[in-house]
Amino acid sequence: MRASLSTLLIAAALLAPVAAHAAGDWKGGPGYRTFVIGDETTPTPDPVKGGFLLSGGGDWNYDAFRWFTAHAGHGHLVVLRASGTTESQDEFYNQVKGLASVRTFLFTARRAASDPRLVDAVKHADAIFIAGGDQSNYVRMWRGTPLNDAIDAAVAANKPIGGTSAGLAVQGSWLYGAMDGGSITSDEALKDPLGKAVTVEGDFLHSPQLAHVFTDSHFDVRGRLGRLVAFVAKTSTLSPATKLAGLGIDEASAMTVEADGTARFYATDPKKHAWLVLPGTVKTLEAGKPLEESGVKVIGLNAGSQFNIVTQTVDRPAFTRTYDASGGALKQRMTWSLAIHGGAGVIDRGDLTPERDAAYRGALNQALAAGQAVLEKGGSALDADEAAIEVLEDNPLFNAGKGAAIAADGKVYLDAAIMDGGTQRAGAVAALTTTKNPILAARAVMEHSRHVFLAGDGADAFARAQGLTQVDPSYFHTPEREKMLEEWRKDQHAALDPTHMYGTVGAVALDADGHLAAATSTGGLTGKEWGRIGDSPVIGAGTYARDGDCAVSATGTGEYFIRDSAARQVCDRVRWNHEDIDKAAYDTIMSVGAIGGDGGLIAMDAQGKPSFAINDLGMYRGAVSSSSPAPRTAIYQDETLK
Repeated sequence: MRASLSTLLIAAALLAPVAAHAAGDWKGGPGYRTFVIGDETTPTPDPVKGGFLLSGGGDWNYDAFRWFTAHAGHGHLVVLRASGTTESQDEFYNQVKGLASVRTFLFTARRAASDPRLVDAVKHADAIFIAGGDQSNYVRMWRGTPLNDAIDAAVAANKPIGGTSAGLAVQGSWLYGAMDGGSITSDEALKDPLGKAVTVEGDFLHSPQLAHVFTDSHFDVRGRLGRLVAFVAKTSTLSPATKLAGLGIDEASAMTVEADGTARFYATDPKKHAWLVLPGTVKTLEAGKPLEESGVKVIGLNAGSQFNIVTQTVDRPAFTRTYDASGGALKQRMTWSLAIHGGAGVIDRGDLTPERDAAYRGALNQALAAGQAVLEKGGSALDADEAAIEVLEDNPLFNAGKGAAIAADGKVYLDAAIMDGGTQRAGAVAALTTTKNPILAARAVMEHSRHVFLAGDGADAFARAQGLTQVDPSYFHTPEREKMLEEWRKDQHAALDPTHMYGTVGAVALDADGHLAAATSTGGLTGKEWGRIGDSPVIGAGTYARDGDCAVSATGTGEYFIRDSAARQVCDRVRWNHEDIDKAAYDTIMSVGAIGGDGGLIAMDAQGKPSFAINDLGMYRGAVSSSSPAPRTAIYQDETLK
């Protein structure tokens, strides 16, 4: 029996993709309008892969959006919105590019979310994108509807879901609904987190990968950290069993999330971040009262960070901060630490006159104060190390900068290095002869060149090009060092002043953002020959820093520290052997000693604990921290910091 023409047409309509029965003059339906660009009859060219696009609002980051179109198989996208018209579809098709078609559904009433033709179009789309606007419209119009089910089904079918601004805000398992028609500020939310204006909503979109995330957008420019902390706190009363984290995305940036939870952050501006908010200890959470919560951990994510949104694990964070909520305000804890050294040697009690002892301690205190001034204001560990070392380089008591050791040819050759534990960037210089502060040159190499290590005339030329202060080589000479050279020429062993055998200076620091940094500067050995360079500027030997593990600066017989990779060895012992910083530092300096090396090192762990390891009789050293803001110094091996 032959089927009728009408039967065949109905069957074809049921079997055809949405492109076929969504095309034509379809302009809308009850409670919605629709627009389309591109060819909806084109087959999807590539495989479709699941994932999420979380865009913070404002300008789009096209690299992230091209990730989204690729996950859509470069096929057919449906845009859902409750305001505007075709802005998103036009930008997708004409600027992002790479899609066969983009269809927009503009909602004006809740009944549209039950329209069979609209819901069927969403079901057949390769990807779904939720535009910006007012998220309360989405909650009111979509929650509990066939459209809501269709979006959840798309996630289950491993199709990508994206959104910007309000379209980002609704993707987490919990969201701020803005149901009262306003947009609550951080101050308002912190003052009364259980108030009616904090309209936290749940049971909307159901994505397993985002099941423990509360998302927020426009994060930086609108100061939304406080309100996200309040949102997460309130949600804990609504769903106590949920281990919830907040995730804020800055404007003009985005995060992409693979189906396995692996996330990547995109931004052209390095000052933009994603903000992972992990709750602390709630002390007061009552209606009409300010939130009292201590130890809120906030982790910044940038393009170099590795993040899994499911496990909430982070490697290489842009920063790690701790906040306390109290009295309706959020305050960052300025947790920081700084340790320095001024060289090691055979420094026994009684070797130094009281005046010289006091002079060394005074110099160490000045250096600590310079670094402390940086860290107390929330400055970086790099800046603190640099500030401390610059003070020591300018003090002729130390073998770095003015007063540095003089080589066999009668000249002063200066070495320095600096390393950022967060980015693993480093800069080093060697054999400088006219640059006043070598540590500034090392920092400039790190930040203003594509190199790590410059030496000799070229290093001085680079420093001049960077505008760093230059001096006549005679500036570095002091009568004391001249005398040491004369003694060396008579008897090479006599030149090794037992009270300052290795006068290298160094600093390690932890800043309030949780970053570690290390820096070292030296004039090397009295009477050094043939262009000798020690461990100080060698990354991994005399200087090393790695966030999460440690920062190290060494002083001593550099040849042995180089051979033993001493600075990095400390950090590797922390990471791979799970040693605490004291044991890692001690075991390393003993390892250096076992092959014939003398000296010491300073190290700092990820929590800011300093450690001083010495296999000589002394080391000029000091420390200061947010928990012990009075500078403390020591010289002799058996002396504790005081």
